[in-house]
Amino acid sequence: MIVSNGGIVATPQFLASQAGAKILEAGGNAIDAAIAANAVLGVTMPYVNGMGGDLFAIVYEAKTGKVYGLNASGWTPKALTIDYLKAHGIGLNPGDKLDQHGVHTITIPGCVAGWDALRSRFGTMPFEKLLAPAIYYAENGFPLPERGARYWISKAFLKQPGYQETYMPGGVRPGLGDLFRNPALASSLRAVAAKGRDGYYNGTLTETMVSFLRSQGGTHTVEDFADYRPEWVDPISTTYRGWTVYEMPPNGQGVAALAMLNIMENFPLADYGQNSAAALHVMIEAKKLAYADMVHYVGDPKFGPVPVNEMLSKDLAAQRAKLIQMNHASCHVVPSEIVAKLNARGSETIYMSTIDKEGNIVSLIQSNYAGYGTGMVAPGVGFSFQNRGAGFELTSGLPNSLAGHKRPLHTIIPALMTKGEIHIGFGIMGGWNQSQAHAQFVANVVDFGLNIQAALEAARFTKQTFEGCDVEMEPRISPAIREDLARRGHVITLLEPFSYTVGQGEAVERDEKRKVNFAGSDPRCDGAAMPQNPPML
Repeated sequence: MIVSNGGIVATPQFLASQAGAKILEAGGNAIDAAIAANAVLGVTMPYVNGMGGDLFAIVYEAKTGKVYGLNASGWTPKALTIDYLKAHGIGLNPGDKLDQHGVHTITIPGCVAGWDALRSRFGTMPFEKLLAPAIYYAENGFPLPERGARYWISKAFLKQPGYQETYMPGGVRPGLGDLFRNPALASSLRAVAAKGRDGYYNGTLTETMVSFLRSQGGTHTVEDFADYRPEWVDPISTTYRGWTVYEMPPNGQGVAALAMLNIMENFPLADYGQNSAAALHVMIEAKKLAYADMVHYVGDPKFGPVPVNEMLSKDLAAQRAKLIQMNHASCHVVPSEIVAKLNARGSETIYMSTIDKEGNIVSLIQSNYAGYGTGMVAPGVGFSFQNRGAGFELTSGLPNSLAGHKRPLHTIIPALMTKGEIHIGFGIMGGWNQSQAHAQFVANVVDFGLNIQAALEAARFTKQTFEGCDVEMEPRISPAIREDLARRGHVITLLEPFSYTVGQGEAVERDEKRKVNFAGSDPRCDGAAMPQNPPML
């Protein structure tokens, strides 16, 4: 772990961590540092996040002890409805989905509005200062690091408008150590630095984006952008063996992480041992049960009630826990009634966390959804548009059915956990992997006594759906444990060590009694946790 009595920034890309630390050194707080670091991540990791995506954040305010949630996920264009799609020959058959890379999956991006909301409520610095590092790297370039070079280009996007021109200048794929510049993105960032949210949602950049989207067949309007606002919400929480764990409420999947913990609490995981067959079996089975309920009930709460309190009931968790057979994996798990399959696999996201010397914490996650999202880039903007709308159902009457100005069931979730004077901001990216990865992280800290760096490094499992007995895991889980799990009925697929598939995480921790901060960074990424330098340096 990084240990400091000053602030620390933990992100999946070292240049972003450095930029955030510099903001702290200049007198900014954790919120200022988070915005600056996230903006740099949009430059250096465009294959997972950027100005064309969404954002969620949990803020812990040290002076009051209050926890705030920010939902900056975007809505669909107002004119985009199921009836509109059917009139255009889309979604006519049961189970149909939107083209994952098509224009109709592009919801209004919430990232920049999220920056604005965070800065307005808690920040201390102007956008001109906060976005300067990102503008510098976009204008002057940066050499691609190892993981970045590996994931920079996806063949799935090569024919998308604007993609090759933006990310393969001259038609050549950048490689390890190659300098990459994105002057168009620098221009877009300057528009926000000069005019704040209006630079993105109510100006020349808006008109450029809307003109492009409509040329691709979209229903987007300048009003859809101008009317968009993020939402401050109360995080939801549960207790787990004396800790309080916070997640974002629906339209996100955080409720599944808490429900999973509630089920796990019915088993003596500490007695089983960290990553033992018994502990892994319980967590895998709890994951299936929690996700079955999440998929069945969660949607945008503005379009219908979501029974969060009932889903987080300890009594319900005890009942669900009784369904877990210790010697037998369940291949068919359902909630109170049969539900549709969870098919979406978007898994590309960034998670980052910041903490300042006062103990303020920002737990922030940001994403395009599937890699570059749609891979579409409007002329001169320098960033791709997300495809978050791919998660909608095209059948009417479901919690996650598509509608105008509706937010889809969302995968990206930041988290926070506290006990007494210890506060930990954490998150692990990776599509539908996230809730199960959060629960594993919490168990590593609470049940098995790992520090936050060790908890991030520990081998993980992941399972994309709640159905079936298939499960993926890293080979650092021993062959003997895997054989035991197989005897219980789990069908295991091995991933590479420190696999991207199980997500990449960051964490910061505050010991309020000693006024000391800690941070960890996942070795599965190019990231680092970086402390601010003292004033004399």
